[in-house]
Amino acid sequence: MLFDMDGTLVDSEKLWDVALQELAREYGGELSADARRSIIGTAMAESMRILHDDLRQPERDPEFSAAWINARILELFRTGLRWRPGAFALLRAVRAAGIPTALVTSSPRALVEIALDTLGRDNFDTVVAGDEVVAVKPHPEPYLTAARLLGVPIERCVAIEDSPTGVASALASGAVVLAVPAEVALPSTVGVHQLESLTDADLELLETLLADRAAA
Repeated sequence: MLFDMDGTLVDSEKLWDVALQELAREYGGELSADARRSIIGTAMAESMRILHDDLRQPERDPEFSAAWINARILELFRTGLRWRPGAFALLRAVRAAGIPTALVTSSPRALVEIALDTLGRDNFDTVVAGDEVVAVKPHPEPYLTAARLLGVPIERCVAIEDSPTGVASALASGAVVLAVPAEVALPSTVGVHQLESLTDADLELLETLLADRAAA
C-alpha cells in the first residue's frame, strides 16, 4: 500500500491555506483561488513559483519563500493536524493485515517527521519525502522508489491519492490507483478508481482492485 499524505491521510491542506495566504499578505497581495488549486499536490519549488507569479512578483526568491512557508507550516502541523475521514481506520486495517505500507509525499522530510507524530511511525515500513527524490510528483519516481524500498512490484501496489498531480504520478508509475478527492475535484480517468471518501474503502475493495488489474 502506498499512501499520499496531505489531503489523503491528513486534512492538512487547510493548514497550507493558512501559511500560503499569510505569506501572500506579507508580500502585499492575496493568493487567488485558481493559484491555490494549482499548488495542491506540487513540490515546494513549483508551489513558490505559482505563488510568486500569481502575485505578479516573479522576482521573489523561491528559497526564501519556501523557508518562510516551511517554518510556518511546522508550527501549524504541531497543533492542527487532523485525520481525513476513514483514513485512520483503513490504515489500521492495512497494518493489521500485515500489508507492506509506504508513505509517499511531496512534503519535505522535516515536515513529515512532525506529521508522523499523528500518523504513527510504526504504520509505515518506509517513507519517501519530497526532498528525498530527484523528480517529484507528477513524475512516477516517488512511487517507484517506494515500491522498490518495500520490495514489492509496483503493479502489485495500490496508491491512494487526492490531487491531480499525485494521481498522475501514481498512474505513471504503474500502480493501481485509488483516488479520493479532497480540495480539488478529479476528472474521471481510465485506470483510476475514484471514491468520495476513504470511509468507503476497505481491504476487500483493495483486493478487488488488484484482482481486476491482474485479470486485465
